[in-house]
Amino acid sequence: MTQFYDARGNIYGVVSPAALRRQGIAVPDTAVVAAHHRKTWAPAAVAAECGWGSTPRPPQAKAHRCDGLLVGPFQAAPPFDLLIVNTDGTLAERSGNGLTIFAQALTDQGMMTEASELRVHHDQPAGASPLSTWVEPAVYAQVSGFWLALGQPAFGPSAVGATGVGAAEPSHVSALAAINPQWAHSQFVRVGNPHCVTLVEHPSALPDNAQMQQPGLFEALQAIAFAPPVGRGQPCAAGVNLQWAARDSANRVLARVFERGEGPTASSGTSASAVACAAWRAGWVAAGEVAVVMPGGTAPVRLQVQAETLRSVSLFGTARRQIS
Repeated sequence: MTQFYDARGNIYGVVSPAALRRQGIAVPDTAVVAAHHRKTWAPAAVAAECGWGSTPRPPQAKAHRCDGLLVGPFQAAPPFDLLIVNTDGTLAERSGNGLTIFAQALTDQGMMTEASELRVHHDQPAGASPLSTWVEPAVYAQVSGFWLALGQPAFGPSAVGATGVGAAEPSHVSALAAINPQWAHSQFVRVGNPHCVTLVEHPSALPDNAQMQQPGLFEALQAIAFAPPVGRGQPCAAGVNLQWAARDSANRVLARVFERGEGPTASSGTSASAVACAAWRAGWVAAGEVAVVMPGGTAPVRLQVQAETLRSVSLFGTARRQIS
């Protein structure tokens, strides 16, 4: 049975490969093979587990009841393999909220009692598979959750495979600037998966999630964020996650998110991490703890800097199971 969890408004379903197979969905036995052959089973899994089914679809609700599907674990002891399935059937390299949810689900099942390695398998052309994240149970601000060690970020067009934007930073993404002239300065960041953080001068230039759901703007952003055949794959052939960021106060940044393979979301862990990294790169925030404020909640991000180089980024997350 699929369990649904909420992490700052980001909702994922968690289901084991065995449970999908019992429904007649032929998920291979290993995560490596499952990622390689995802076209043969992932669309069916999304249709079966992410659709509204007999539950009435609320007005203005998204096309799916969740932001994706976490399939795993493929073994009974750490390290734990999983796949992050977007609602369009593609695989993601990493999701901070998704990994937080998966860690909470493992904890609820008694499978994870200490710091563990979660290994995400994918078929994206850029980046190694599996992509590992160390997840450590922790308490932050009197709330139980997990710190996710996301490693060292990379910056610039080459880090995300962007073309046609020049080598200068921040980058000018003409398709974004054509939608809104205030979206003319973007910082590319790779935090395991690719991000394009558009830096705006005023919070009023941040897009509203409801606006991003509307026809016209949704299709324009989808063309940029999604890989072909759904999007144009420009500037990134494999697609890219879009964020917008505005300064709020010292080490506090406001953000909005449009995810590759999904669309506008209330929050995103890796997006929050990318926003914090881009804000540091722009000189908006200092090293240490950065608060990234999204419609779904505030994500604490820790930036470790050594010799003026951003060495590592970590994200704190918490998740709760949804009771239907």
